[in-house]
Amino acid sequence: MKSVQIDVNSIDAQREKVFGDQPELKLVSPCKLGEGIINSDEEQRELLINKFENTDLKTTFFIPASGSGSRMFQFLFDFLEDPTEENTSQVERFLNYIEDFAFFNKLPIDIRKKIKNNDINLDEFVRYLLTEVGMGYGDLPKGLIPFHKNGPFVLNPYQEQLLQGLQVKEENTAFHYTIKASFEEKIGQELSSLQGVIGHDVDVAFSYQDVSTDAIAFDDERNPLFLDNGEILTRPSGHGALLDNLNTITSDLIFIKNIDNVQHFAKSKVSQETWKYLGGMAIWFQERISKLIKTPSMDELIKLNNRYQFLHPNLIAELTEQDIPNLLNRPFRICGMVRNEGQAGGGPFWVEEEGKISKQIVEKSQINLKGKQYRLMVQSTHFNPVVIVAVNKDSNGKPFDLRDFCDDSKYFVVNKKYKGKNISFSELPGLWNGSMAYWNTIFVEIPTKSFSPVKTVLDLLGKAHKED
Repeated sequence: MKSVQIDVNSIDAQREKVFGDQPELKLVSPCKLGEGIINSDEEQRELLINKFENTDLKTTFFIPASGSGSRMFQFLFDFLEDPTEENTSQVERFLNYIEDFAFFNKLPIDIRKKIKNNDINLDEFVRYLLTEVGMGYGDLPKGLIPFHKNGPFVLNPYQEQLLQGLQVKEENTAFHYTIKASFEEKIGQELSSLQGVIGHDVDVAFSYQDVSTDAIAFDDERNPLFLDNGEILTRPSGHGALLDNLNTITSDLIFIKNIDNVQHFAKSKVSQETWKYLGGMAIWFQERISKLIKTPSMDELIKLNNRYQFLHPNLIAELTEQDIPNLLNRPFRICGMVRNEGQAGGGPFWVEEEGKISKQIVEKSQINLKGKQYRLMVQSTHFNPVVIVAVNKDSNGKPFDLRDFCDDSKYFVVNKKYKGKNISFSELPGLWNGSMAYWNTIFVEIPTKSFSPVKTVLDLLGKAHKED
């Protein structure tokens, strides 16, 4: 938990955000296949994959990776504090399959023997696994927790994102992780050890979420909450705070993905092919819009939009050829979407604001949960897995200032607990939500196998995380 020096004006402004009228989006309809979400046949996919494989464009994997691993093990803490039927069942499954987890190989031999002989106290084991007296997984970033065994090797997500990213594109490829500064040395060591095994150096960079963007936490009486040292309690203001980090990337293609969406290497081919497919689509789309910016044509714009459905028909009807350069000369993103199978989180929608309809990735918290808007929300057929290829340069190769394309009014209000007290604070517009509100957007259906996040340690027992 960090605190920063905050002036009175900032306190008042943030209080107004948290307790004032909440910003809401007006949904027009969910994007569905053929209605805002596109797909390609096998021949088209192969052509785009081939286009990407033959490019010499600079590519960077941009991976937000500062999240704590403690939530992966939350059911263990819950069980110790208040056993229920649900968390008891989770603990039983965890212990029954304990030897299948990659981190089991990291445990000292005597601990492993006790586990195999059913001669270990659960409380002691949890304390050893999660606290600094032992493995300390409860305090580590999720990316440092071993996810998979690959032959004799035990790998964590920082290492696997690099290893699998190089399978997507080996040459002219960089990796940028946003991390907590206090773990940079440890993360660097883990990545260096992997590079020693694969036999060559990789371009890796780190950056941090700027603490000056942290949000003030308020109590139920709308007053700032104070720490024991007298400073105001602040909380990180969400992944939208990483917009400035993203703004520093100068590569031609930026692949954005979450640290925990990584499959076992043996099961990663579908994901690798998906990235190549979306990368090839981004290259192809950039070529087309560059031509249209130089030589505007309504007929060609309509053809392009019929294929990629990045503009709403109502907007097309209002355009003239003179509007085309301004409309296309902005950042764009190719967003993979998977079939909605009950995952919580954002989805693809047509959204109306000030009479204009655009494509947005929308979170449930942005919607009025009563009436028509909620009914539209639950009709969504697809889910955002954060598989995004971003292009942040204009047709002449000059980087945009991404802050010019952010909608600052689309912030979030978060309600949580801190030491038993209710707290409320605001988060900046989400990186792939309001922070990209004025980008051009293409939604593409991708295979479900390309999405296998690890929210709880039990997810590692799924097929996507097994070698066989």
